[in-house]
Amino acid sequence: MKLVLNVLGILCIPVGAVWTLQGFNIMRGSVMSGHRRWIAIGAVLLVVGVLILILSNRKKGAA
Repeated sequence: MKLVLNVLGILCIPVGAVWTLQGFNIMRGSVMSGHRRWIAIGAVLLVVGVLILILSNRKKGAA
């Protein structure tokens, strides 16, 4: 399960970054370029990817 979460988190980060850059119209040539909606969606996906990596790799304390 940890491997699946790590792969998912690693995939979310660059996709979120690309979508955010397209929303800011820095990466042009897409239907998403220049649309503010993709700034928000990309930023959320980027944060979710980072959180998935942090939480899946967190060491569990003694119960």
